[in-house]
Amino acid sequence: MSSCTSHKIMEEDVPEKEKTSTCSTLLIFLSIAIIILTLPFSLFVCFKVVQEYERAVIFRLGRLMSGGAKGPGIFFILPCIDSYARVDLRTRTYDVPPQEVLTKDSVTVSVDAVVYYRVSNATVSIANVENAHHSTRLLAQTTLRNTMGTRHLHEILSERMTISGTMQLALDEATDAWGIKVERVEIKDVRLPVQLQRAMAAEAEAAREARAKVIAAEGEQKASRALREASEVIGASPAALQLRYLQTLSQISAEKNSTIVFPMPIDLVTYFLKSKDAATQQLAEAAVAAMDNKSLALATPTPTPTAAEPSPNTNNGNKDIKSLEKSA
Repeated sequence: MSSCTSHKIMEEDVPEKEKTSTCSTLLIFLSIAIIILTLPFSLFVCFKVVQEYERAVIFRLGRLMSGGAKGPGIFFILPCIDSYARVDLRTRTYDVPPQEVLTKDSVTVSVDAVVYYRVSNATVSIANVENAHHSTRLLAQTTLRNTMGTRHLHEILSERMTISGTMQLALDEATDAWGIKVERVEIKDVRLPVQLQRAMAAEAEAAREARAKVIAAEGEQKASRALREASEVIGASPAALQLRYLQTLSQISAEKNSTIVFPMPIDLVTYFLKSKDAATQQLAEAAVAAMDNKSLALATPTPTPTAAEPSPNTNNGNKDIKSLEKSA
């Protein structure tokens, strides 16, 4: 039953095609006759020119002519039955408007991009889609949103080239059926909310301060080691300290200062301290010896002296005390 039905349909299609071809042939001959009758004015209508960067897609009686697009240069059309469409093959630039995108880590960002594309097949771009340019632009917007929605915020900020390449491949594959070639996609700007910008700035500032403190601590550690080594060298050679004093004075005098601070060597101070300590120690020893002599004199019984004759021990004690005071 089905085979019989298909056979009948084929039999019905054959006469329709024959009728169409016969009608189109008659119209073509009629158009040629009009051209001949209206010469030379018809030549202005029949000959068309397209530029180097353009192609012409010709339809004859609504059907696409074989041989593909015409151009560049001059081509011939039949009036009344032929129509053509010009297609520009130059690269076009589309500035994608800012798109509000929710990233994978739930952060709302505004992203805009630039898409560079061109028509690679003029015939397909006219026959397969109503408006290839408008369709490509809408697809670029949706692709931008879909691609950014699968990424984290740090990936969007740090991997722009990778995201651009992914978008370019996706757009090129989708627009191949429309005769469009996407050459390049660039992410222009990623706008973050103001509160998030402040939080990120505070975090970056804290990280910088932490690194600065670590660097300062390392510098102090290295400086302390260098000072220890310098002190060891100066301790091994006392003359080096005096040379350092002279070098410091020369540096101070070179700056034209009105006040010069001259450092006193520590060795001189220690010498005076040592001499003073020795004198004090001698005085203390003499005082102790005098006290011992006095205690011994009091302990031994002696005859009571007369008023006219003073005790010899008392005189000796007084002399010792006076001599000690003079020496001190």
